[in-house]
Amino acid sequence: MAESLPQSGESAQLVQDLAQDFVRFAVDAGVLRFGEFKTKAGRMSPYFFNAGLFDDGAKMAQLSEFYAKAILASGIEFDMVFGPAYKGIPLAATVAVELARQGRNVPFAYNRKEAKDHGEGGSLVGAPLKGKVLIIDDVMSAGTAARESIALIQSAGATPHAMAIALDRQEKATENGQDVPHSAVQYVRDHLGLKVATIAKLEDLLAFLAQGEAAEKMREHHSRVLSYRRQYGVHD
Repeated sequence: MAESLPQSGESAQLVQDLAQDFVRFAVDAGVLRFGEFKTKAGRMSPYFFNAGLFDDGAKMAQLSEFYAKAILASGIEFDMVFGPAYKGIPLAATVAVELARQGRNVPFAYNRKEAKDHGEGGSLVGAPLKGKVLIIDDVMSAGTAARESIALIQSAGATPHAMAIALDRQEKATENGQDVPHSAVQYVRDHLGLKVATIAKLEDLLAFLAQGEAAEKMREHHSRVLSYRRQYGVHD
């Protein structure tokens, strides 16, 4: 996990086990699929992660548990959580509930795409933005949502401090249609100055496909994902 505190061998193993359990959960839930999928960058990817398919109460409860454990294991400091519209809204709410269940009760907020001109008005809903804010989203492809959230949080007088995402694709981002040497996660971490916690990375997916029962069922997928990473991958 990026930008986390130093971990002992035992805690590092717990993080690896969490990542493997999450990949297995995402595959079983049909959220992580294999085939041919066109990415926003125009690449043909051999896998696709669609967090919108965490679409019932049981899946969201399990997903929020993975987020909460990954966030707490990262050692990142934060005073509240924020969910950027739209996918970040249920994530922020359910992760806040799970963090409270695990003994870390913090406020949460989210934004609307369009500001209300009646009632409480404005584009923000929930607790006032203040202190160190942890942004919760599903994946990052270009860092655009991160920049928008940073601007919104700063305009409210709070500090955008970190992001938590489900899956780091560990692949080159694109700018003006051209590949760049860094990934979206690296851009957010190194250029925007936010710490980043991830539940799992592409390398965890490859490890899952290469070992145990998955190796027999998904050998072809492993080969294709590995080839994709060799062409577009980045390394921290």
